[in-house]
Amino acid sequence: MRHSGRVARFAARELPIIERYPALASIPRVSLGRFPTPVTSLAKLAPTLSIKRDDLSADPIGGNKPRALEFLLGAVTKDSRVVTVGSAGSTHALAAATYAKRLGAHVSIGRWRQEMNDAATRVSARIDRVADESPIFRTVAAAYLWATTRRLRGDIWIPAGGSSPLGTLGHVNAALELAEQIRSGRVEQPMQVVVPLGTGGTMAGLALGFAIAELPITVLGARVVPKLVARRSHVLGLARRTRKLIEHTTGSRLPHVRSDAIDIHHATYGGAYGRETPEGRSAAERLAAATHIALDATYSAKAFALALQVADRGPTLFWLTFDSRTLDATSP
Repeated sequence: MRHSGRVARFAARELPIIERYPALASIPRVSLGRFPTPVTSLAKLAPTLSIKRDDLSADPIGGNKPRALEFLLGAVTKDSRVVTVGSAGSTHALAAATYAKRLGAHVSIGRWRQEMNDAATRVSARIDRVADESPIFRTVAAAYLWATTRRLRGDIWIPAGGSSPLGTLGHVNAALELAEQIRSGRVEQPMQVVVPLGTGGTMAGLALGFAIAELPITVLGARVVPKLVARRSHVLGLARRTRKLIEHTTGSRLPHVRSDAIDIHHATYGGAYGRETPEGRSAAERLAAATHIALDATYSAKAFALALQVADRGPTLFWLTFDSRTLDATSP
């Protein structure tokens, strides 16, 4: 379903998380995505490797962000004021601004400087066009301070990366979506799923969703941000707070995410946020040659390099969280 400038308030088919926990329908939500996203084989590159095509999740911007934004933008109405933060070339900031504007909101984005690559430069230019105001500050602290003044005036707060318990519900749903695909026989069950690890919402939500579905799948995170942000305690804490949100809303008891259900790989970082790595560049070139799917240097290329590295362990699913259409300079 293409949205032609308007956003639906509900989907024709309920999400797997709401089918499992109907009381979650009480949480405001806007329908942005086209789910389930397909899983296809990458056997040309590694016999055990497949890819979850979240780049096809929504129009005009897919990737993993619409999954969180369905919940984070649920309370937004015409003339709402929305504020978020992110790096200069943040795909989260671009997606949040794009979909909030489609709901009729006014959008403010506080950004901070980063080491720029080609993808980040293109995304930054698009943010400047879509947001009502989007200053770039020297430090993360300055951007958050600026955003706090807007929160105090009543703006709706969207956390960096969409990584709050509310936003993480979208990634719990993603895991339950994959569980349905596995149980229907359409997809082989992986032993490990590989994602980029930034603010942690995707990794935490998938791990919690797999625990709920009783699937013994390890979530591997390719760290792309400093350790202060992408640490095990943060991911597990976010999964715990999301579990408590579901339990509080539904009255159900959910399983805990075990510490060994997540595995963080630190060597993928590259020394700075946004800095390309030779391994990521090579991995992106291999995927593009085999499938014409483009990756970004900041997140998905580093995660795909890790997926190629670990695929010999057994069935491996690379979760594509990036949509290359964010690089299209002609898009609004």
